[in-house]
Amino acid sequence: MPHHLYPNVPVLILIISQERLKTKLTIQNVRTWGDVATTTAADKNAISVFEAWAQYDLSSEWSTRIGRQVIAYDNQRIFGEIDWSQQGQSHDAALLSFHPKNHQLDLGVAVNANSENLLEPKTPYTTNYKTMQYAWYHTQLNKIGMSLLFLNTGYQFQKTPTDLAVDYKQTFGTYLTFKEKKWDTNLGIYGQSGKTATKKVNALYAGVYVGYTFTEQFKASLGHEFLSGKDQDDSSLDNKSFTPIFGTNHAFNGFMDYFYVGNHQNNVGLNDTYLKLNYTSNKWQFALIPHYFNAPSIVLDTDGSKMNAYFGTEIDFTTTYTVQKDIVASAGYSQMFGSSTLERVKNVTNATQTNNWVWVMVSFSPRIFTLK
Repeated sequence: MPHHLYPNVPVLILIISQERLKTKLTIQNVRTWGDVATTTAADKNAISVFEAWAQYDLSSEWSTRIGRQVIAYDNQRIFGEIDWSQQGQSHDAALLSFHPKNHQLDLGVAVNANSENLLEPKTPYTTNYKTMQYAWYHTQLNKIGMSLLFLNTGYQFQKTPTDLAVDYKQTFGTYLTFKEKKWDTNLGIYGQSGKTATKKVNALYAGVYVGYTFTEQFKASLGHEFLSGKDQDDSSLDNKSFTPIFGTNHAFNGFMDYFYVGNHQNNVGLNDTYLKLNYTSNKWQFALIPHYFNAPSIVLDTDGSKMNAYFGTEIDFTTTYTVQKDIVASAGYSQMFGSSTLERVKNVTNATQTNNWVWVMVSFSPRIFTLK
């Protein structure tokens, strides 16, 4: 989990817009505070290109975009930008979009390689997915919003000492929203199938959220997430653990990142029941979010006996103060009350001890200039 001070600075965001052509270039500085000497050469200062794309509007309803770009949809559970890690998430992809009134259909493709080889390399591509194709459709029906997603990701692996192969995993499902006066609800249901490294994939996800605004200052929400997992006494080779793929995982399942931040492959899954209390007063915003975690699958102790499904309870508290339009100060405190089952699953010895985290962040987001 993040535990140190670091900058995640988009040092330049340049957007150029003509009648039908739009381009965007985002350069970011990603490093730990103080890890660069004052006399370090410029090429070691962690400057990188985060976005570099061009979009052409074929008509008022059709457009296409190609280049390094952010792909984020709905609540960012499957496709997200990841705005908390030292770097965001972007893809080298091509996109075709059809967007008449109240409808949008996006078709995206990507093919990745380590170098410009004319011949197939002898080692598998492991930097990212090898190929990706997806279709995302969204429509607004009065107070109901509906999205449908189909995603196919291909991962290359060494099939034999002299042969490479690609296994494909499919993620598909729907995301529904409903808003009326003081009510705010959403429901997401996704499945996964296909193969990863010759293992059959069969996984499920379901998430529900209900929020109610009592006053202009106070809102309360209740939610639950289920991510399927694999019983530890299951000897099959099937992968039954749901993977959020490209999701903004830090926004879900607690800010201490015990779950689904780099440690979700072939695990026992997760049930997360949470309450969210929000209070706003002038320039201040406060949020209190307790989480109740347990395992939906069987967890075995070292002697082979079944353990209690309870992982633990996490309490997250955050506060935000808007200094002015472009300057926001934030702080937070999180506490995890873990169990021996959490220790067993995470293979650690301190989950039942005091585990807490404090953070402070100041965000500057001025718009220096725009060019049209």
